[in-house]
Parts: sequence; C-alpha cells; structure tokens
Amino acid sequence: MHPLKNILNKLFWNEKENPEDYKIIYIHRGAPGNLKSLNASCITKIGKSWFSFKDNEEEKIIPFHRVTLIVNLKTGEYLWRKNLK
Repeated sequence: MHPLKNILNKLFWNEKENPEDYKIIYIHRGAPGNLKSLNASCITKIGKSWFSFKDNEEEKIIPFHRVTLIVNLKTGEYLWRKNLK
C-alpha cells in the first residue's frame, strides 16, 4: 500500500484525527507556482493511488505522485513532504 494512502486513511478513520485540521498541497500545472491546496475534509474518496474531491460540483482526481505536502494546520507538523527537484 502506498504510504500516502495510509496517511489519508488515518486522517479519516482514526477517531483522534480531524480531516479539517489538515491541508493538502498538490502540483497543478498552470496554477500560481504550479501548486494548489485543499482542506483534507474535501476528500470524497481514497483510491489505490489517488484521491478525489469535489471542486464546484465537479469531481477531481489527484494521483498521489502529485501531492507535495500534507500539513497539520494547528501544529504545523508535516505528515507528508515530497522533495521537488
């Protein structure tokens, strides 16, 4: 199982975690700095190598390899950080 899938599952299934406390930053070509972000609570489904969320009623799928950072908004702790070249 992909380590990022484990992290996302923990955010949704561990009673001690609240997805609203986490921000996910991902690569999105054409966006300022080629990055976009969303609150983890926006995730609607977690697949084997991707997650989906709704953006203006349109379902978007983000492959795990595009996720660069998951940060706890309350503590500033990084749960996932991908080195960009």
